[in-house]
Amino acid sequence: MDRRDFLKATGGLIASATLTQPGFAGAASDASTAAGRLVTPMNRNWRYSRTVAEGAHARDFDDSGYERVVIPHTNVKLPWHSFDEKSYEFVSSYRRRFKLPPEARGKHVFVDFEGVMTASTVWVNGTRLGEYKGGYTPFSFALTPHVDFDGENVLAVDVDSSERADIPPFGYEIDYLTFGGIYREVWLRIVPSSFIENVFAKPKDVLSQHPTLDVDCYIQHMEPSRESLRVEAVLKDGDRGVAKASQNIPSSAATQEAAAHTVHIANLSGIKLWDLENRNLYKVEVTLWRGNQRVDELSRTIGFREAQFTDLGFELNGKVIKLRGLDRHQTFPWVGQAMPGRVQRRDAYVLRNKLKCNIVRTSHYPQSRHFLDACDESGLLVLEEIPGWQHIGDEAWKLLAIDNVGRMIRRDWNHPSIILWGVRINESHDDHDFYTRTNALAHKLDPTRQTGGIRYFQGSEFLEDVFTMNDFGFPLKPPNHPRYLNTEFVGHTYPTKTIDQVERLTEHTLRHARIHDQLASNPQYAGGIGWCAFDYNTHGDFGSGDRICYHGVTDIFREPKPAAGFYKSQCDPAEEVVMEPAFHWARGDESIGFSRAVVCSNCDHLKLYIDDKLVAEADPDRVQFAHLRYAPFDIKLKELFHKWGDLRLEGYLQGKQVIVKRFSGKGVDAKFALLPDDASLSGDGADTTRVVLRVTDEFDAIRPFANDAIKFDIDGPADIIGDNPFSLIGGTGAIWIRAKEQAGTVRLTATHPVLGKQQIEFRIDTAAPEGI
Repeated sequence: MDRRDFLKATGGLIASATLTQPGFAGAASDASTAAGRLVTPMNRNWRYSRTVAEGAHARDFDDSGYERVVIPHTNVKLPWHSFDEKSYEFVSSYRRRFKLPPEARGKHVFVDFEGVMTASTVWVNGTRLGEYKGGYTPFSFALTPHVDFDGENVLAVDVDSSERADIPPFGYEIDYLTFGGIYREVWLRIVPSSFIENVFAKPKDVLSQHPTLDVDCYIQHMEPSRESLRVEAVLKDGDRGVAKASQNIPSSAATQEAAAHTVHIANLSGIKLWDLENRNLYKVEVTLWRGNQRVDELSRTIGFREAQFTDLGFELNGKVIKLRGLDRHQTFPWVGQAMPGRVQRRDAYVLRNKLKCNIVRTSHYPQSRHFLDACDESGLLVLEEIPGWQHIGDEAWKLLAIDNVGRMIRRDWNHPSIILWGVRINESHDDHDFYTRTNALAHKLDPTRQTGGIRYFQGSEFLEDVFTMNDFGFPLKPPNHPRYLNTEFVGHTYPTKTIDQVERLTEHTLRHARIHDQLASNPQYAGGIGWCAFDYNTHGDFGSGDRICYHGVTDIFREPKPAAGFYKSQCDPAEEVVMEPAFHWARGDESIGFSRAVVCSNCDHLKLYIDDKLVAEADPDRVQFAHLRYAPFDIKLKELFHKWGDLRLEGYLQGKQVIVKRFSGKGVDAKFALLPDDASLSGDGADTTRVVLRVTDEFDAIRPFANDAIKFDIDGPADIIGDNPFSLIGGTGAIWIRAKEQAGTVRLTATHPVLGKQQIEFRIDTAAPEGI
């Protein structure tokens, strides 16, 4: 089905929301002007109400009683656990006043929403523009016929955050929460009558001496174009122009949708490939010309790489790479999904640099563009999938899901990190006609990438290019297709909390290790993506009784459990020497005294000392883990009742000591620390950073049963996201600091009831004005 046929088929389902999303994939962080276009953020100066008042869509409605908010925004602040999802399932009202700049006259005006949960009905100056159904994909509305080019305009949005059965992923039940509000950025886009609607840059023959680049330039004519135009594409490496080419565009009548014009850049040389370690990124700048007049310009970031699943596994630039990763939910404590770019990017940093993953799955929906940008920049591969969880709805529901495929791909097709499109509803039953359509649309829009579809039974009809399989058993099922990727394991079969008894923490770690050992045993396993990276909020019929699924290798605050140490230990020691115990040091937390020490490390030899006396030496356990490059150490110590004191672990490589860690045997909370992710923020009212809280022993090892209430005082232009006081969980936890809309210095003081005060400072920089 092509896009025109799709529009005819869906009719009123997508109302007047445009199918295309020009401003999203690579939207600027601040206002930007390129030739005839102006794209400016609309994230500050919104007015918000939890209810929709009569007349609230009118231009002259008095919204002075509304709360002033900044986007990203959650429709209600919530506890970090033990809350009812009905707390955020209501229809709320957002209003934004704006004036158009003088240069907007004679041009076309759009409002672009990156993500609103779940259904959005949009008005401008009292005129209803339509309803968009969907919380994870971007949408736009044309404002031009209804705006006042001289006076004040009012944009009004009714946001229905209920779990509507007519909108994916809803209709039955889902094992995660969606929250509510305008939780991703909003943009005002002003363009000429002929403009560049989207760009898809497709590198070809990248492993040859002379790669080429096909740049599909989607040109939209809002009015008849009586003169011929020319579209030019320039490939840049930083500020250096590498190559360019152009193509003429004949005159055209007004068009309802953009048409692709392919500019071919040939005979490239000296191109640096994008891979996991060398994240070489280029920029493609596309310019639309009318004679010598620059009409419009749009740029995209790309990478040159060849990524494909084959009978040998997954190959990146001709090299087989065993995939090792985790699934990610993009939700956070207290604010759900409404975190800005800095926080979204941090998750990619944690996955790539703290957990040493080489792939992430965006379970179970397209995620923040900021997160995907960070994946490009850090060398983290991505499996991105459409919204859904087990349930398939009626034909109207399916059409929305097919629409989600198109929006996801057209937003993200330039990301080199994305290697696979997930075009099947997670763990759903087969539906031949439905999934034939999702696959066909994916291949039509993006012939450069393969498709997958997450299922839980091997007898499922295989319509995609890669058989992607959730397998929670052990041992795993043998691959039944040549291109086979495991996409979930462990997870709900063994939920684990940071405060659990040591034997459960150790077993949780070993379960992940056993799966990856089996994956390494057979090249037909392309690899595995474990469930999951971070604990997450869920419904009452899932989770551990407090609306949390404790399935992560880190907690909901992104603090590691011992299982995180296994993933971290699988990196080359040249990158980082890792030695992470799958236990906390306590004599009596194991059933019959401490007798087994499991350590995840990329060392080749360990020594254990208690009270400075050598009690054990060990090599990696190649019996249990014959196939892992860096097998865990499983050291049987028997009983230690008469040997106690501080523990010292020493790690060796080729006979040389390369790492030492110490753990106190005293059982005393000795130190309290505040650990911010960042020292400075932008004063735009949205920029946010995490502050980790830890109680440790004298050697900085976390004290897992510290649960003290930490009281905060904050001075300066910022707010605390989180409980105050906040009770530690497992000796740790976190709050977030969000900048206000002014510059200055912020001092955060945290007081522990026994260990006293710690203070940190943040610099809040002046943010650029939005301009409207």
